[in-house]
Amino acid sequence: MDLSKIKMVVTDMDGTLLNSDHTVSDQFFTLFEKLKSKGIVFVAASGRQYNSIVEKLHPIKDDIIVIAENGGFAKKQETELITTPLVKEHISKILKTLDQIPNIHAVLCGKYTAFTAGNSAKFTQKLKEYYTEFQILDNLKDVDLEIIKIAIYHFESSEAHIYPFVKHFEKDLKVKVSGENWLDISSNNAHKGYALKKLMQNYNIKSDELIVFGDYNNDLEMLALSDYGFAMANAHPNVKKMANYTTLSNDENGVEHILELLVK
Repeated sequence: MDLSKIKMVVTDMDGTLLNSDHTVSDQFFTLFEKLKSKGIVFVAASGRQYNSIVEKLHPIKDDIIVIAENGGFAKKQETELITTPLVKEHISKILKTLDQIPNIHAVLCGKYTAFTAGNSAKFTQKLKEYYTEFQILDNLKDVDLEIIKIAIYHFESSEAHIYPFVKHFEKDLKVKVSGENWLDISSNNAHKGYALKKLMQNYNIKSDELIVFGDYNNDLEMLALSDYGFAMANAHPNVKKMANYTTLSNDENGVEHILELLVK
């Protein structure tokens, strides 16, 4: 494995760069300074809200590119690079379907804030880990702002209890099981691979100059763009099948393990 040509590093957050306590290791921040000194561009690509990603990576926020909301929104410093919203017609149809699914919790995701219904204190507490800015409303149909993504949560399994009810939207939209409990619905072009491909074009990055780390199905498109795609040891089977390489789990600092090889 020859990493001598690498010019860009892209990593997912939850289940990848973040450990099970949802924190970033001190080792990563030390390695980031070495990446920076080598002129290697770092990109955080997550289903999380932009503000939540920046909060996790606050010490380096001015030196990185952030792909948020599964690729629906991307930004570097104060420059918005990509915005791919859902059309209102699709939002209305999705919300009607979600009304028929039991025991789920929906979040309408804007660029800088999100909206959810206030019917579960338990879910609201869970939401605070992923969304630093959100509003609780009586009815999500009242939201009249640009929406990038609709995220849906189930406390047991998104793949088992949400996906079967919404998979019919795949003919028009991007439907992604993005974690054990989360499923995301967005525009067809609002995915991490689309956003990353745009960045690769802007920075003139080739597939053998790119490292990508991921753990879940919302990482598949961006893993496909790299000759050095790494699945975490804790990754979904689909991700392990797609990636060319594997690394240690997120709780074993699997991203840092490879970055050590890159900057040595």
